[in-house]
Amino acid sequence: MKLSFHGQSTIYFEANGKKVIVDPFITGNELSDLDPSTLEVDYIILTHGHGDHFGDTVELANRNHATVIGSAELADYITTNKNVENVRPMNIGGKAEFEFGSVKFVQAFHSSSLTDDNGIPVYLGMPMGVVLEIEGKTIYHTGDTGLFSDMKLIADRHPVDICFVPIGDNFTMGIDDASYAINEFIKPKVTVPIHYNTFDLIKQDPNEFKAAVSVGEVQILEPGEAVKF
Repeated sequence: MKLSFHGQSTIYFEANGKKVIVDPFITGNELSDLDPSTLEVDYIILTHGHGDHFGDTVELANRNHATVIGSAELADYITTNKNVENVRPMNIGGKAEFEFGSVKFVQAFHSSSLTDDNGIPVYLGMPMGVVLEIEGKTIYHTGDTGLFSDMKLIADRHPVDICFVPIGDNFTMGIDDASYAINEFIKPKVTVPIHYNTFDLIKQDPNEFKAAVSVGEVQILEPGEAVKF
């Protein structure tokens, strides 16, 4: 399995012959190395509805006939308003098996909405983190979140090989809380910092985060680089 990072919170992997992307924010993301007009995916996993995560979901889903996996409200929204045909609604605590592996959504402390054509925010269900079990590895993508103690419970229930964790501050955990989450609660074998430097409000030095983490290995990835494990 090749597991790669593509700016902001976007990760991509291929497993069991299927191509999967999480939070495909490509268009408008100057840090992304992907081209949404040529990218091939079979599944799209969404942690929540904000534009910097929802991103190119509709184009990718419709062009590839890909299945979108996300909250029930988000699934209903894109089916009704965006004409996306293949959706799998899920919710916090639920686990499902797919061709590439399993998906279990867990809580995240954040918000979730998109702005409609009238400039009104549309609520799209609870934000979520996601635990993926793929080819013998457990991957925890926390989604956008603040620090919360049940991260320990999640990791106790699903010992984490690779964790993608936001460090950008302002909208999510910053370096202090993110490093505490890794050191005290999640304790993964490999940590990859995400959700930083895409915008001025979330400018951070990932090397400061790396220095603050005392468990496992921190891998700072440039867009397009893959996790080594």
